[in-house]
Amino acid sequence: MQVKGRITEVCQAMGCWVVITDGQKAMRIQMEEGKVSFPKDAAGKPVVAEGTLSKHNLNKQQAIAMAKHEAEDAGRAFKPESVKAPYVYYQIEGTGAVLTE
Repeated sequence: MQVKGRITEVCQAMGCWVVITDGQKAMRIQMEEGKVSFPKDAAGKPVVAEGTLSKHNLNKQQAIAMAKHEAEDAGRAFKPESVKAPYVYYQIEGTGAVLTE
């Protein structure tokens, strides 16, 4: 699948994931580490990305671990009590992306 949008958040550790939005909905795009990475200052830039849509079902422990890891990568504070579970999310397992600006 191919998606287009504006980057709202970038992994600050390795640039391996971004969150993009079309102004109404948001989607996380996870790239294979070491193959494709986004510039850490890409927030706000338009992007076209391709990959496979996947569904993930997480229990409470898995959801907390994911939220903690994501917060660390994004440089945000982490509050475990804010995590709701069970948690289902969809993301694109990215195979390629182009910043269009």
